[in-house]
Amino acid sequence: MLSRRPVKFATFNINNVNRRLNNLLAWLGAAQPDVVCLQELKSEELAFPLAEIEAAGYGAAWVGQKTWNGVAILARDTDPIVTRTRLPGDPADSQARYLEAAVNGVLVASIYLPNGNPNPGPKFDYKMAWMERLLLHTAALLETGAPVVLAGDYNVVPTEADIYQPNKWAGDALVDPEAREAFQRLLGQGWTDSLRAIHPQGPLWTFWAYLRNRWPNDKGLRLDHLLLSPNLAKQLVGAGVDRAVRGVDGASDHAPAWIELDR
Repeated sequence: MLSRRPVKFATFNINNVNRRLNNLLAWLGAAQPDVVCLQELKSEELAFPLAEIEAAGYGAAWVGQKTWNGVAILARDTDPIVTRTRLPGDPADSQARYLEAAVNGVLVASIYLPNGNPNPGPKFDYKMAWMERLLLHTAALLETGAPVVLAGDYNVVPTEADIYQPNKWAGDALVDPEAREAFQRLLGQGWTDSLRAIHPQGPLWTFWAYLRNRWPNDKGLRLDHLLLSPNLAKQLVGAGVDRAVRGVDGASDHAPAWIELDR
């Protein structure tokens, strides 16, 4: 009898899906994830490279936006069933930062949380308002009892252990105490930080800025997270970051993070 393969979920801030399409397709072929959440598509709806992604064996759902933002969910050999294309709570918010879909019995959210810089200022206020809306929605998701994966670029470094040098980015919205406190409240609802559950110690960088040789010097941050509802956390068997993807020509400044569930 053939052994059952774990189901692999990944998140990847691709930082322009068309410019880095070859990078994405090469990683899909090598890593073979079952479900992928993409962020920062920087692509209008009609410019999303669906044909190429389908040729690689994936169905896709996406919310595009010209120049900035944009999120997608890819699913191997099936089409995601979209349940939500915006984070609830603010009808006036037109930024493409949240997509939710069902894939093979799991509800998956692709999240691109606002950066929030410069801090303080209107962009940080928007970030915190967005996080409060997210907290309300994730609490409602937990109440349904559905198996849920919240995957994406949260633009929050959860603790000082998640950055190459503590206090190095002091004042930046990525490490702001208010944003970190909101992230901890999210975990406090009952979600599991899956990467830290598997790797409680040591660096787990998912982002290296293009500036100041931060990639060659391994000066990274952990911004990309996969949070699991309690019923899925019990199935977690593996997690990691595909660091090498950050080092290829024309790479995004993020690397894919992934988890494996025994389903």
